Parts: sequence; C-alpha cells; structure tokens
Amino acid sequence: MENSSRPLPSARADRRHRAGSRRHRAGIEPPAILGLDRPGPDTGQAEQTDPDTGQPDRTGAGSTRPDRTGPGTGQPGRTRPGLPGLVGLSHRLLDPVAEEEDLAGADEEAEEARQRFARRRRLTLTGLALTAGLSAVLLVITLLNWAPQEPASRPLTSAERDRLAVMRVTNQRDLRAGLQVTIGRGGDRTDLLGWVDWARRLVYVDVGGPGAGVLRGLAQATPTVLMSRPDPTAVPAPAMPPPIPPADGWRVAPDQRLTPLLAMIFALSADRPDPVDEASGRWVGRERHHGANLDILEAPWPGGESAEHTRYVLDPDGRLLRLETTVTPVGPVTVHLNRVDRPTLRPVDALGGRPGLPRALNSTERDRWRRLPARLRAAGGATLTVTVPASTDTNLRGSGWLSWTSGTAYLGVTDLDSDGTRTLVRREGGRVTRIETPAPDDPADPPPLPPPGTGWRGGAHRTQALDPLVARALRAARGSGPSGTPRRVRGDNLTGSVVDVIEVGTGSGRARYWVDRSGLLRRLELPTPGGAWAQLDLKPGRVPSLRKPAKPR
Repeated sequence: MENSSRPLPSARADRRHRAGSRRHRAGIEPPAILGLDRPGPDTGQAEQTDPDTGQPDRTGAGSTRPDRTGPGTGQPGRTRPGLPGLVGLSHRLLDPVAEEEDLAGADEEAEEARQRFARRRRLTLTGLALTAGLSAVLLVITLLNWAPQEPASRPLTSAERDRLAVMRVTNQRDLRAGLQVTIGRGGDRTDLLGWVDWARRLVYVDVGGPGAGVLRGLAQATPTVLMSRPDPTAVPAPAMPPPIPPADGWRVAPDQRLTPLLAMIFALSADRPDPVDEASGRWVGRERHHGANLDILEAPWPGGESAEHTRYVLDPDGRLLRLETTVTPVGPVTVHLNRVDRPTLRPVDALGGRPGLPRALNSTERDRWRRLPARLRAAGGATLTVTVPASTDTNLRGSGWLSWTSGTAYLGVTDLDSDGTRTLVRREGGRVTRIETPAPDDPADPPPLPPPGTGWRGGAHRTQALDPLVARALRAARGSGPSGTPRRVRGDNLTGSVVDVIEVGTGSGRARYWVDRSGLLRRLELPTPGGAWAQLDLKPGRVPSLRKPAKPR
C-alpha cells in the first residue's frame, strides 16, 4: 500500500530543489565527491550495459546500483565494483529519499518559524500604530479643550463687565426666547415651559409640577396682569403650550404668586445698557455649551429687586442662557433661555389679541363707521354673551339680549368665584337693577323669560364690572354713534365673519369695536382696571320682549 504520508511529487521536487541549493551554498557536492556524476549526452563516455538485464545502464559510469537484497528479490545484494570506499559512508547520503524527507521536515519547521515571526511582527506593528493613533487623538482633544486654569473666584474683567452691562439690551434685540423655569425644589417644585416675547411684553407658558396647584394649565401674562386657563386634569409634567392658544376658558389667575417672577423675566430686557459698576460682580466659574465657553458671573440684579447673589451664565456674545437667583416670596428660581426657539406669540383676546398695525380709516371703512348707528337701529337688537375678567376674585360670564330700539338689556351673569348663585341684570333708561337666583349648570344659559316681576334692587354689586360694557353697546346706536377719533387696529375673524377692529380713544379710556363688512357691530371690548380686556359678543337679529311683567294690582 502506498504510504499516504509521502509528499506530493510537486512538493517533493520543490523541497529537493531547495535542499540542493543549500548543499551547493554550503560547498558540498555529493555527486562529485562520490564519483556519482551522471554523464550527459555530450561527455563522450561510452554507454555501459547492465550485466543483469543486458540493458543500457542509465545510472551512469561509476554509479551504484540499488541494493537488490531484500524480501521479494530472492537475490543477494551486490555492490558495484570500484566503490569500496563508499561502504563506510552514511546510509543517509546514499538514500536521497530519506535525506529529502529530513530536509523537508527542516524546511517545514523553518517555514512555521518564519510565519510565527511574521505574525508577531504584524501584531507588534499594529499595536504600535494603534497606540500612536490614540495618542494623536488624545493630544488633539487636549489641545482643543485646554484652557488656562482659572481661580475659583475673581473680580470681573472689563470685558465681562461690558457683557453683563449689555445683556438686557441683547435680549431686547433678540425679541423672543424659549423659556424653562424651575421654582422651588422637591414636592413644592413648580415648572414653567413656554416662551417670552420681550418686544410685545408677553409670556406664554404651560404650568406644571407638583407645586402648581390652581395654576396648573396654560398661562399668559403681561407686565400688568396674569391670565390662566386652569386644567386640573393635566399631567404634572409640563409640556410646550399649543402655538395658537385656546380662545375660551381664560380668567384672571386666582393665585398671583408668580407675578414677582414674571416681573423679573420682563425686566430681563432694556433699551439701554446698564451702568458699569467696577466694584461689584465676580467671575465664579466656566462651563461648556455646544462647543462654546460660557462664563458664570455673579452680580446684583439691576435695580436690586432680586437676591444679592444672582448668577448669570453668558455666552461670548453676551447672550443670557441661564439665570439662578432667589425671588421673594417664590423662593429659589432657575431660568433657562433657549435662544433658538423663538416663535411669534399670539395674545389671547383677554389680553387684547394680536397687536396689529394701527392706522387711520380708509374711505370705505369711514363710510361703514359713519353708518354704524343707523345699521344697529335697523337691526333692532342682538343676542349677546359677556366675558369680564375683572380681577382675581371677579370673573364674570353671562348671556342675554339687548334692544337698540328700546334701549333695554337683560342678562344672566355668573361669577366663577361665587357661591353658586346667579345674578339677573337689567338695564333700562340708564338705571341698572339686579336680582339673585340659583346658578344654572351652564353659565352660558340665557336668563329666564319673561323677567321676574319683583325683587329687583339697585346699588353696588360684584357684577357691576360689566355695566360700562353694556352701557357703551347701547350707546353705539344713538345719534351719530361712538365719540372720539377711530383708528383701525387690525383685521380679524370672528365666528366666520371678517371684521375690522376699530379703536376709539376718549378721555374716559379706550374701546374697540369689531365691525363686519356689512356695517354691523359684532364685538365690543373695554379694558378692565386690572389690565385685561372685557368682551361683549353680539349676534344682531330679533330679540324677545325684555319688559318686566306688570305688577299685579
């Protein structure tokens, strides 16, 4: 059976060639030493015949025939004459196959050693390359973030004082910013999330957190009044308020504890730099934000309303990103400003709605305004609803009718903060009387018809905040109409009708008339003493008889 461990012919020839090359380099030529040079065709030596076979001897003159001794031959081995000195030589030299196998083994071991060395070399070079790359990266990061070590606290430099002095002017120039406020800590924390518009003097936020209380929900504020739209079912965590606020449900906030905080937020803008006081203020630290170095400066609040240790976090351009202070009686406050999130805010109607661009009336608008009283008298009367956010404890809602032909109005009014009663209000001939009745389930329900015949009383009452609104609506149909110089504030839309909002200023204050394109009055607005706007919405048309029943005789 053929030995399967013998190398393949091609591999064997390759190893034989390498072995011969090594012997040649070492100066050893076995065929020449042993006289085993095989004659070539051009040596001139006569071809010899093998005495056993009679065939030409292909081994060449002086070569040694293979030993025929051994099992299977049946003949004693013979040695060719003329080679007596070869008997003592190593059998390895006379057996080229064994020699080749030894050399092949040595070649394989050397090859494996070379491969192991090459692998170690590659691993070493890879490790060195990775180490060099990591070192370069760390060096670059260190150089980019390196800054001279600052002391724990030091006086402000002139550049830092200048940035702090123009901080409020920068806010005024940027107009708006996103707003995130944290008030207090732990279970008393209140969160505000929304925006501030310094140009229009408006804050619009969602109020949440475990300490929100009755303020939970939406809130809008001006420097003079805080309006809220309570939502007791809202989740504790605040969310960004809707860009277009809901139209209904707004009232003067019953809890005004946020007013000092809002005043501070409005005071973050000014039209001129603050005085530079070289004796006040300290640099207390530095932090990174979006790749920029921010300085933490500690200085008194402009005007001194806030705590002594107010911290401002400013970027290199003097823009305020964070404010940390204590506001009495709110407590510790942190204000974050997002200088990228800056949408245009829309005030709710209780705060006057969109500001618009006031201008004089054009010819078409003047003609409609001049014909307004006649158009109202021709309409006869209107169904009306009223919303009067008068103060923190007076928020009126009501509905009813008025008659321009008889100069009479009759309403049912509910105070959101009342004790479950409803007030019926009647105006006739300039005299206002009232009567208390049980409150209906819905404040928008109209008053009972016909009006009660008895029990009406005059005098001061908590619902008297709507009296100026009703009086002006009735007076709009008299004579030549409202007195004063009208100006168009803006165009708007009310229950699907396009209207012009016309403001008239008089010595007694301002009033806004919403006049549709047919020349009818659709809404009347008056400012309240608390800084909000009261609305009386009208739907011109037929109205029931508003006269009281005659007293029985």
